[in-house]
Amino acid sequence: MKRAVTLLGPQRRPTVQQVVDDPASDGPVATVTAGWQEREGDDAELGELLGGRTVNLRLHQRWQSILERDREYAVAEREHRVVLDELQELYLVQLDHALRATYTVARRQDGHPRTREAALRDALTVVNTVDEQHVTRVREVHSAFYDAWRPHERADVAEHRDDVRHVLETASALVVAGGHVGVLVRVMHLFNIAPFVPATIVAWSAGAMALTERVVLFHDRAPHGPAQTEVFDEGLGLVKQMVLLPHARRRLRMDDRMRMSVLARRFAPAHCVVLDDGSRIDLADGALPEDARVVGSDGRITELGSV
Repeated sequence: MKRAVTLLGPQRRPTVQQVVDDPASDGPVATVTAGWQEREGDDAELGELLGGRTVNLRLHQRWQSILERDREYAVAEREHRVVLDELQELYLVQLDHALRATYTVARRQDGHPRTREAALRDALTVVNTVDEQHVTRVREVHSAFYDAWRPHERADVAEHRDDVRHVLETASALVVAGGHVGVLVRVMHLFNIAPFVPATIVAWSAGAMALTERVVLFHDRAPHGPAQTEVFDEGLGLVKQMVLLPHARRRLRMDDRMRMSVLARRFAPAHCVVLDDGSRIDLADGALPEDARVVGSDGRITELGSV
């Protein structure tokens, strides 16, 4: 199925209604607001913006219901999360050392340019290796958990999966709101929505991040000081070869060309895509348009067509 995917910036001033604006289209608009967690049901404004024809998939509520009813599975999932958290902590220890070395090399101004560039490529290779190994470990842990507990075969999960699939199969569009990206990724995988999403998808902020192949967390302006940009988990894989950066101007030190250059080169050939307020990116057959704003290898924010 060819899908029309639209990625939006943060919705402080909503623009989603300008994308999903065809009241004559068949079927309801399925929504995911699980990233809002306990406020998942506070979607009246979103429903009004979309013409009152939304059906909230209630993925967070469904997940909590399963954990309450299937205590054995709840304990197993909690232990699974402890293992994943430990993996992330150990990865961050390795990543911190690798990135600090990379930044040190990138800041060097003395010596021969070709020698510095070769050293920088080597340092980025180390960072890439740390990232790749982490993704592999996380995938292995997820696979072991699903093989051992087979949640899709447990009665409560199977029932909710059937309900979600039925809504998606009759929907004209899927809208994924932002919020907590970890929760979004977790519940959208649990309820296996990827194979059944309709032809039109609109997502913003964390919701857009959850659609990518790899979810990357970043925050240069955290209250406790800059945090290393980290690979968190695999997303749904509906948006490929992109690292999405919502709230980029608020969270990234965009005036630090060295750090921005390392960011772009680290995740290449994927593009680091800026999703600030007012952004709208319509993917053509999954590809970025020429006017999409991306981080260039020189650390500058520029349109893709100028890279």
